[in-house]
Amino acid sequence: MLKAERHKYIMTKLIEDQKVVTTDLALALDLSEDTIRRDLNELDSKKLLEKVYGGAIQATEKTVDVFNININAEDEKIKIVTKALSLLHDGQVIIMSGGSTNLVFARLIPSDLNATIYTYSLPIAMQLSQHPNIDLIFIGGKMQKNAMVTIGMDVIQILSKIKADICFIGASSINVKQGLTEIGYEVSIVKKAMIESSDRVVSMFSSDKLNTKMPHVVCELSQLDTIVTDLDPEDLRLEEYRKSGVFVL
Repeated sequence: MLKAERHKYIMTKLIEDQKVVTTDLALALDLSEDTIRRDLNELDSKKLLEKVYGGAIQATEKTVDVFNININAEDEKIKIVTKALSLLHDGQVIIMSGGSTNLVFARLIPSDLNATIYTYSLPIAMQLSQHPNIDLIFIGGKMQKNAMVTIGMDVIQILSKIKADICFIGASSINVKQGLTEIGYEVSIVKKAMIESSDRVVSMFSSDKLNTKMPHVVCELSQLDTIVTDLDPEDLRLEEYRKSGVFVL
């Protein structure tokens, strides 16, 4: 297959799935992963996509004002997080991962809620810094610039010392067999630590993440207490998740 044909295939898959995984592309095109990585590097240099660990995502324009972050499908995410607001109450210790759905959630937290919130997401920390009654703790560490979250051992050590009532964790992918999975290894490790430190685990995500997978496992489905999506809880697409014992909101 010619390079131009490979590039066209990669860009088509990216438009269809919003992301591509190196191993999947190598399998589909019957090529080595090194060849695929070179193709992704070239497309990244042309700003046609954004190369990330294990694959690539669609290229996005960076906003100049970090307080004014553009959110794709914001109405859908508002529908998701509005359901989860019922899980909040005064006095909770909460951990929040990064991601645009959790950022929308942070924006909608009622102004009269008194709680302590830990986060390693810079955009979420900035949003919550304006909340009048939230005791906010930002977990510092090495900054992963594309996602604006901190990663590394510093983050994990702090998380290991927290005893949280509930955590709200974003999902890149989820399926019944593998549970939550992530494209990035370091983020998956941080999310594991977050789950270990929390009594209750809630994952909020759009329905297009259902029945998909990424290279790095975060947790099995049994470790989730609640999942929140844009679908009706009785939707047939959620049937296997309900059967697994997870509560669907």
